[in-house]
Amino acid sequence: MLTMQEVKNHYFFTEKDAELLSELLPLVRDNSSALMDAFYDYLLKIPETAKFLRNEQDLQKLKKTHAEWLISVFCGRYDNEYLLTLQHIGQTHVRIGVNAHYVNAAMNVMRRHLIEMLQSNYPNIEDRRKYRIATEKILDINLDIMSTSYQEEELRRVFVSHRIESKLIHAAERFTYGLNLILVLALIGVSLSVVVLFLWDLVHIFQGDFEKGILSALGTLLILWMMIELMDNEIKTLKGGKFNILIFIGVIIVALIREILISTLRHDVLNTQVFLAGTLLILGIVYYLVARSQGDRNHRD
Repeated sequence: MLTMQEVKNHYFFTEKDAELLSELLPLVRDNSSALMDAFYDYLLKIPETAKFLRNEQDLQKLKKTHAEWLISVFCGRYDNEYLLTLQHIGQTHVRIGVNAHYVNAAMNVMRRHLIEMLQSNYPNIEDRRKYRIATEKILDINLDIMSTSYQEEELRRVFVSHRIESKLIHAAERFTYGLNLILVLALIGVSLSVVVLFLWDLVHIFQGDFEKGILSALGTLLILWMMIELMDNEIKTLKGGKFNILIFIGVIIVALIREILISTLRHDVLNTQVFLAGTLLILGIVYYLVARSQGDRNHRD
């Protein structure tokens, strides 16, 4: 946070400027009522600012507050206490919901009336010029400090929004990671079931159903191999690798091949076998298209 002295230095505001402004204080006091009337005539013509002035009691209170601010502009003393007062004014504008645009516009109106006052009372160009420069400097300083409250409020909102967004993204990432862990555990369970199925197929071989046992065991081994690939893919995903949907399609194809082999041995009706073969063909086409798409993407990368 800048000190008042730093702010004055940035605007080349000197002690001479402060003296010139204090010399204008009697004139501003004499014209305070007229300046406030002109200022509020402007505010009342704008619907967005007039809504804050509908209550007569509030209107008179605000006029008094603005008159005190105007006098303070020409007080000749601009220290850190003055800085805090301007910051409080800016924070009040932010709190009640006055758009920063109207604060800037109102300050411009006040600037114009003050310059007109100087033109009416200082016919000498050199005298008028030095007073005008000092007045514009202090008005710019006032507007700068008041506007800072709006900037800080905007930064606060962005910061809060960013923190909430970051926490939501982090929570979603942890939730997704947890789901992937559950999927790996599920794959382990399914893989163990496939191993049991393979052992059961071996039992069929030793029981004399040699042909069915061999084909069924071969299909089960294919499924087990694909399950290993699937688990390996999930582990890579947990480590930050890319998800490969081809592995999932491959598992379905292998399972379908096993079902076709068993269906042939069971001598299922032709419609069932045609359906399985058609499904296998469609999955094969899908597998080919996905593999080709991934290959093209990798080639571009």
